[in-house]
Amino acid sequence: MIMRGLAGLITGLFALCTSAAERASATPALVIELESGAVLYEDHATQPWYPASLTKLMTVYVALNAVRDHKIALDTPLTVSARAASMPPSKMQFPPGTLVTLDNALKMLMVKSANDIAVVIAEGVAGSVEAFAEDMNDAARSLGLTQSHFVNPNGLPDPQHISSARDMAILARALYLTFPEHANLFGIGALRFGGAIIQNHNNMLGRYPGVDGMKTGFTCAAGFNLVASATQGNRKLIAVVLGAPNVQQRTIMTAALFDRGFAGIDRPSGSLMNLSAASQSGPPDLHQSVCRKRGKAVAEFNTDLQRVMAPLLSPNAQAGAKPGHFVLTTMDALSRPAPMAPRIALVPRPSFNPVPVFVGAPASYGGLVAQARPPHSPLGTPPLPGTVSAFAPVTATQTEEAGAPLSPDTRALPMKARAKPAKPVSAPTHGGHRHHVARAERDLEESEAPAKGKKATKAHTKAAADKAALKKPPAKAAAAEKKAPKSQSGSAAKAVGKAQPAAKAAPHSEKSAHEKAKAKKPEKHAKE
Repeated sequence: MIMRGLAGLITGLFALCTSAAERASATPALVIELESGAVLYEDHATQPWYPASLTKLMTVYVALNAVRDHKIALDTPLTVSARAASMPPSKMQFPPGTLVTLDNALKMLMVKSANDIAVVIAEGVAGSVEAFAEDMNDAARSLGLTQSHFVNPNGLPDPQHISSARDMAILARALYLTFPEHANLFGIGALRFGGAIIQNHNNMLGRYPGVDGMKTGFTCAAGFNLVASATQGNRKLIAVVLGAPNVQQRTIMTAALFDRGFAGIDRPSGSLMNLSAASQSGPPDLHQSVCRKRGKAVAEFNTDLQRVMAPLLSPNAQAGAKPGHFVLTTMDALSRPAPMAPRIALVPRPSFNPVPVFVGAPASYGGLVAQARPPHSPLGTPPLPGTVSAFAPVTATQTEEAGAPLSPDTRALPMKARAKPAKPVSAPTHGGHRHHVARAERDLEESEAPAKGKKATKAHTKAAADKAALKKPPAKAAAAEKKAPKSQSGSAAKAVGKAQPAAKAAPHSEKSAHEKAKAKKPEKHAKE
């Protein structure tokens, strides 16, 4: 009897430990009612987590706040900076200096989840990324986001950039309640940019009945995150799923949570704002389980998914009924629509009417252009030095000197890469021409010593002939010696000596010029 009792106790403790371990591995999930803020379902909702691109919901909130406070307008053109253009994908890949209105930027942010556009918005609204992050944290405190801290507008990995399912649900609710006129921003299925169609990453849109927003997010450390909203009848729910191992399981889990909420399986159990932090630990890093060895993470998530879907798959399931207990089927249960979670993965990709977006300022816009500038400075403040701008203001000095020719830069290099620096050459006398100095490399070498009368011609000719004779066979050398005196006599020789430089008087000097060119090869390489 005692042994049987001990065996039962051990079995119970083992089951309790197994259950606790299983719950500890569960990923955060939360469902709330938009209007009341009541919690319908929560699982690790206050566990710190990396939000990834869910951060962009806060970016939209801060930007719309600035529009409401008349600090910026939706048609204000924003300038793409070099910092924005350097962001990793996902991105629009606009070059620095491109203009895009705040309205178009917000649409690109929500549909494409463009990291570069998040920086463009941050710099356009607050002047810098750091200043915008301060605005994000101020907004987080005012909304009661007790587990969130933001360091950038796009959610790129940073150990200090954290949030939770609870805080993301509060933020999503605040966006709908504070800016109802911009609710359609979160439900755009596709954009048209030129000839390209950009699809939304949120594959709940068009697949689950009534889904009308909001935002996806993914990094290896965070896993696959999603904040989604859906409306059926007069009831709007918001669901948050964090850390799913892949897109498909994230979609099925979100659909199951909506199925439970709209079917009445989960009932209001408290206020969203009253959820207190249950853990002081930091966010987990899912690199190994999401981006490398997914098998274990997929199995654990499937276990959690089966637990969530169990009431939906039981035909006799009733709100509050425990699995494994038989209850009578009610008319309310029979009238419920078939759950979407088991079949949502089979729904084909929907087709959306794309919303057009463009770059550049509006046609008749005559206001200020927003760009990177000193932190928290108003529009129109001059940008910081070195900032890439879409325009360059004309200064008074530039206006005064507009008609004056530019003076050459002494440090400028010639456009011909193989050109050799010209050596100082004296002007040729006796009718010589200056353009001979700028001829090809051979003429440049030969024109270094222009002829000065008959004596210079004779001396140069004789020296050249002597050098050539040393390199030729005896017969050719003798012929050269016979020709040399003739070239030095007569009126024709006198005319050549007076009218042309010495380089033109001796054809054999061409060889010595080539030898000089070979000896000066290092000069060519010195310029490269």
